[in-house]
Amino acid sequence: MTYQAPVEEFRFVLSALADLDGVLALPPHADLGHDTIDAVLHENARFVQDVVAPLNRSGDLQPARCDNGQVMVTAGFCEAFKAFAQGGWQGLHHDPQWGGQGLPRVLGAAAAEALHAANMAFALCPMLTDGVIEALSTAGSAVQCERYIPALLQGRWTGTMNLTEPQAGSDLAQVATRAVPQADGTYRLFGQKIFITYGDHDMAENIVHLVLARTPDAPKGVKGISLFIVPKFLVNDDGTPGPRNDVWCASLEHKLGIHASPTAVMLYGDSKGAVGAGAIGYRVGEENRGLEYMFIMMNAARYAVGLQGIAISDRALQCAQAYAAQRIQGRAVDGSSGPVSIDHHPDVQRLLMTMRALTEANRAMALYAAGLADKAHSHPDTAERARCQALYDYFVPIVKGFATESAVEVTSLGIQVHGGMGYIEETGAAQFFRDARILPIYEGTTAIQANDFVGRKILRDGGTLAREVGTQITGTIQTLRHTASGAAADDAETLSFIADRLELAVAAYLRGLEQTLAAARTDMYQAYLGSVPLLMLTGIVQGGWQMARAVLACHEAMQAGQATEFHHQKRATAVFHAVHLLPRAAAYADAIAAGHLVARLPHPRSL
Repeated sequence: MTYQAPVEEFRFVLSALADLDGVLALPPHADLGHDTIDAVLHENARFVQDVVAPLNRSGDLQPARCDNGQVMVTAGFCEAFKAFAQGGWQGLHHDPQWGGQGLPRVLGAAAAEALHAANMAFALCPMLTDGVIEALSTAGSAVQCERYIPALLQGRWTGTMNLTEPQAGSDLAQVATRAVPQADGTYRLFGQKIFITYGDHDMAENIVHLVLARTPDAPKGVKGISLFIVPKFLVNDDGTPGPRNDVWCASLEHKLGIHASPTAVMLYGDSKGAVGAGAIGYRVGEENRGLEYMFIMMNAARYAVGLQGIAISDRALQCAQAYAAQRIQGRAVDGSSGPVSIDHHPDVQRLLMTMRALTEANRAMALYAAGLADKAHSHPDTAERARCQALYDYFVPIVKGFATESAVEVTSLGIQVHGGMGYIEETGAAQFFRDARILPIYEGTTAIQANDFVGRKILRDGGTLAREVGTQITGTIQTLRHTASGAAADDAETLSFIADRLELAVAAYLRGLEQTLAAARTDMYQAYLGSVPLLMLTGIVQGGWQMARAVLACHEAMQAGQATEFHHQKRATAVFHAVHLLPRAAAYADAIAAGHLVARLPHPRSL
């Protein structure tokens, strides 16, 4: 089944929910109009559908391979990446100072989702490069920015993040890679990193690794980590790649999914390069502040992984819908004669609508957050920038944690729609499930996102911002009821029902929030035991909020006589979300409330 980028959906969410007009009013985008946004969305759709999507299946069947330290990607990837670079897609939302196009981040998020949906394994390379650009533009010196960012934006070079080590995993306090200072101001790095996405490949002429390591006198723990630029090839004064550095791919991991993405074991200081023993690195920023700088890249990557979850969900949905429409099996329950396609059967419709509701709610939430990021970056008012930044930071762990957990559910439901054929690789449904399973794990597991959500987004300010978000949702509920009071009977019933369900859900959200705050005052273990339920609760409510806002936008279009089939489908999806998904909020809140009953779980070995 071919992939179709959801351009109409993007346009609706950007305009009706993500405040595209407010973003376009910001100083950097004052010369942009909706015509430009539409043109970019359509060109992005053409590119990902025609160039990138056809490589998804072959990449799964013929993954990247490593030969004597050199990685070769799936046939066709090099040509596709060259077209990606020539199209300017890497620099879509980055600073024009370094060669980027400076378009809104919210537009970049939509384009990134389409790229990931077309071929998630391919899109991982530019995703990591985006993070390197963000980190260097924020923490790098002027010389480092000038030397590396333009080539990264042009797609001549790509970037990676090197955190994890065999003994460390997610516990970066255990990072042991050594960075030995040299007389010329450089460092020699020695160590091993694992799970490095696109740690080596043949799609670009150079690879810029951002590496966490310790200098000889660094304090123990996370406060002793520094960040280093370690290029695969050293860079000549004229900007061209020079001698081979002492950094090598030792092997590639054999994974459950995303087969075409080379996940490398990287060796630093293996005495193989042209520069002698030790990989030459250049420190970014101040010594021992590396984790702080790397968090710039990690935060960008976490949001991007949330987009991956939405993307793979949409791809699975499209595949399942196409199959259900052409698979003839059984008779309709309404008694009509003759076999029908399975999308006539009530439970198949329920499965498809669950997939659609989760996907569209998460997309709306993610693009809403991206609009906040634009305002945090460019709004002329300092206080408004700070407010939007705080809200965006609040949303990042929700987008990452909830959208990726949803992706596992949605891709699993996609297999269910296919029935036995979903378990057969030829349909493609199984690949989506396999590809999606990494998403709640890498760039910080769901528990790590939930711990960040509780510790940094809720406890740090005593829940003030989280309550303010609840107040915003309450405002939407009031608007729903006010609109219902002047609507026709059928519309009034729908709007009132969504208002009632959303009111129950936001009450559950606020209840879970207060219970978490109360637990943290007496038993931090209990507070964190409920952190993932609170994150899932918040994701359900935030998605329901955006779907309620979507219903209001659709109602407005209907009242103006401008409604299309799209608006009616969106309205139906929002109603389904309120009926079938919003009730999950109460269950999560109940689990948090009863947390004290299991506040000290027995160790598994004692069972």
